[in-house]
Amino acid sequence: MSETPFPLFSDLNLSAPLLSVLKELGYESPSPIQAATIPLLLANRDVLGQAQTGTGKTAAFALPILARIDIKQSTPQALVLAPTRELAIQVAEAFQRYATHIAGFHVLPIYGGQSYGAQLSALRRGVHVVVGTPGRVIDHLEKNSLDLSKIKTLVLDEADEMLRMGFIDDVETILQKTPEARQTALFSATLPSAIKRIAQTYLRNPAEVTVAAKTGTADNIRQRYWLVSGMHKLDALTRILEAETFDGMIIFSRTKLGTEELAGKLQARGFSAAAINGDIVQQQRERTIQDLKDGRIDILVATDVAARGLDVERISHVINYDVPHDPESYTHRIGRTGRAGRSGEAILFITPREKNLLKAIERATRQPISSLELPTVQVVNDVRIAKFKDQISDTLAAGGLEIYQSLIEEFENENNVPAIEIAAALAKMARGDVPLLLDKNRHEPQIDRSRFDDRPARIGAFGRTEQSERGERAEKFTRHDHTDHAERPAFQKKERIERAADVGMRTFRIEVGHAHGVKPGNIVGAIANEAG
Repeated sequence: MSETPFPLFSDLNLSAPLLSVLKELGYESPSPIQAATIPLLLANRDVLGQAQTGTGKTAAFALPILARIDIKQSTPQALVLAPTRELAIQVAEAFQRYATHIAGFHVLPIYGGQSYGAQLSALRRGVHVVVGTPGRVIDHLEKNSLDLSKIKTLVLDEADEMLRMGFIDDVETILQKTPEARQTALFSATLPSAIKRIAQTYLRNPAEVTVAAKTGTADNIRQRYWLVSGMHKLDALTRILEAETFDGMIIFSRTKLGTEELAGKLQARGFSAAAINGDIVQQQRERTIQDLKDGRIDILVATDVAARGLDVERISHVINYDVPHDPESYTHRIGRTGRAGRSGEAILFITPREKNLLKAIERATRQPISSLELPTVQVVNDVRIAKFKDQISDTLAAGGLEIYQSLIEEFENENNVPAIEIAAALAKMARGDVPLLLDKNRHEPQIDRSRFDDRPARIGAFGRTEQSERGERAEKFTRHDHTDHAERPAFQKKERIERAADVGMRTFRIEVGHAHGVKPGNIVGAIANEAG
């Protein structure tokens, strides 16, 4: 790494309106990916960039595009492809933010789940930049509602994620429908063979920019795991939520149904939680995310696909309630916290037989994950007592108690009951049937770490051992939470059962599989993301 200091944004030949808004946003020095990429794109070079999320790559391509936009031309001049609707919205918002002082600029995010009407109207009025998911861009091309003939710059953002979700054929179709003289920038956290082929085929002598991280995850994210043992997962999660001090939180569940069930259970326990998944309509998704940003809710329960691309500053904690499919998914999950230099917390729920998954994650992130001791009954009770006292103080400070004071004084005189007993009765009334404190005599689960030792296991594909392939005795350890049906690791195969289609249903066969690098999650993710 060169010891030459990075330049200032003012050294990068950006236009005055862009420098003005960067100054207002408090940005002075570009990140490594920005310092390397902006001059190349301004010089009309194709770029192959390898960088993780959170490195500032959106500004790295958005600022050069804005610097060369012709406001008088209302046909799209730049197209950015993103794997998910959330990322498409986030990138479009970044364009709009950086273009604050560019009068008449218009950017349009297009994605599945939103009605065509608003998108068609905006395209007819004219836009300068389109940010879209591959599926919806293809739809507009087939409807002849999106004109790519004037595209000067095409950006593939998170190309490896588009590959993982099964969009790579759509991406190639779109590339083939853009002018050959276009400038192309491809950004990807990893460069699998399919992405390298795309770069070799569609990029012209690209400049390669690599921002290598010292570790697979940010150093400012503390990672811990809780060994699922002897306690209902929901009870354990509740203890953690009560004992941990957090601002905003994302809890990951493997299934859509799991997000809704868990969010409902947390709401029933008094937490401000909401769910997002691929089945929730886009308008509700956007409203939920805004509620999280504004502090109207504190906990978001999400699937991997639904949370992809989320960038909410107040996220201090990420909890992997269901184990992720692979280390890459884990890295993407915990990357929702610890953004922009802030500290973050990541907690992983893991069963004894998933020890190889834990080791694989540690290898991939190149960071140790320490054990989390579940908060004791006494710790939780101390927190509840402190919060109860705070609520009393807040209510006293808010005032407006005169009518209640009068009623209590009247009751005290009529019944000869001390005010302290009346206050206690009122507190119990307010709590209803929910006790204030946990039972101190309740049995605390003892973790049998002999089931989580370092005995070697022969590992085949990721997270899969000889023992788990055979479905050995560890099966009895995996169903601690009978109301949540995601305990079985995603990588544990079941014996295939051929059956006829249900009445009213049809069977479709997809001739791809693990041999082609395609997982079930790729197909499910693609359908969930692009379904309208």
